[in-house]
Amino acid sequence: MADIEKLVDQLSALTVLEAADLAKALEEKWGVSAAAAAAVAVAGPAAAAAPAAEEQTEFDVILTGDGGNKIAVIKEVRAITQLGLTEAKALVESAPKAIKEGVNKAEAEEIKAKILAAGGTVELK
Repeated sequence: MADIEKLVDQLSALTVLEAADLAKALEEKWGVSAAAAAAVAVAGPAAAAAPAAEEQTEFDVILTGDGGNKIAVIKEVRAITQLGLTEAKALVESAPKAIKEGVNKAEAEEIKAKILAAGGTVELK
């Protein structure tokens, strides 16, 4: 472990030009490119957090329960999914289960409202 810490200390002491020369030498020696790693290192934690800050565009609508109103929820699931009675009943009885996957926010909210109005419980992921 002491060797690793010593190496880290030595690398920390390098100038920018020395670090670039080191990167070039390692690329030649091992046949790899440090471009992607360098971009992440230069951008730092702010770039890593940026994807998490992006707004989600696709949602999965998950039926989490029928809320004691199974028949009304089955009717709504049939209307939303175009499933037959048997398939819709099986979906409702096997909750938590996805009603629709990869839908936009507006459609997901609309489906959620319909299921909630029928007495069921829904989760958006």
